[in-house]
Amino acid sequence: MQLDKLKQQVLEANLAVVKFNLVTLTWGNVSGIDRSEGLIVIKPSGVEYEGMTVDDMVVVDLDSKPVSGKWNPSSDTETHVELYKAFPSVGGITHTHSTYATIFAQALKEIPCLGTTHADHFNGPIPITRMLSKEEVASGYERNTGKVIVETFIDIDPQDIPAVLVAGHAPFAWGKHAMSSVKHSLILEKVAELVLGTLQLKADAAALPGYILDKHYSRKHGPNSYYGQKPRNEE
Repeated sequence: MQLDKLKQQVLEANLAVVKFNLVTLTWGNVSGIDRSEGLIVIKPSGVEYEGMTVDDMVVVDLDSKPVSGKWNPSSDTETHVELYKAFPSVGGITHTHSTYATIFAQALKEIPCLGTTHADHFNGPIPITRMLSKEEVASGYERNTGKVIVETFIDIDPQDIPAVLVAGHAPFAWGKHAMSSVKHSLILEKVAELVLGTLQLKADAAALPGYILDKHYSRKHGPNSYYGQKPRNEE
C-alpha cells in the first residue's frame, strides 16, 4: 500500500471516532499498518482532532521509532506495535475510552454475549486482561499493555473476537484496516451499553445459548456466511 494512501485512511478513521462519539478530547487513537513496508501510521500524541490533517499523521516502524512526521506519535504506539507483531491478520487498531466499554474495563468484567447483536460480530464474550503488575507499569508500560493483551488471546482467535478490555484502562479493537477497527470499536461500545442495561434489568441474565451464537456469527463470517449481498452467477 502506498504510504500517502495509508495516511489518508488513518486520518479518516481518526476523524470517524469523533463522528461516532467514541472519544472525549484527545482520549483515543487509530493506526494502520503497511505490512509490505513494515510501517505504521498513527495519530500524533495529544493533538486535537478538530483541524487535524493528513500532514499531522506520524509514521513509525515496528520498533516504534519515528520515520516521518512533525509530531510525536501517540503515547500508545508501543501497544499498537505489539498487537501488529502478534496478530498478523490485523491491519488497523483503534483505542478509545468510550463510556460503556470502559465501565466494564474498570469493573474488571468481561462483556458476556447476551444476545444476537453481540453474536453477529463477536464469537463469544469480550475478554478482560489481567491487571498489569507494578513492575510491568514501571518498565515499559505501553509495551507491556500490548503484551498483556496478546497473553489474553493465547486461546482466542483475534479474528473471531476483534476487541479486548484492558483491566482498569479501556478498550482496544482491531480489523483488516483502520476503518474496520473503528467499526469494531463502535459495535463494542453499543454491545457494552446493551449488556449493562440488560444486567440492570436482570442481574442474572443468562448468556445466549451457544447454538444461537454460532448461527448468528457464522451467518456473517467464515466460508458459509450468507448475510448481505453477493454477486450472482450470470447464466
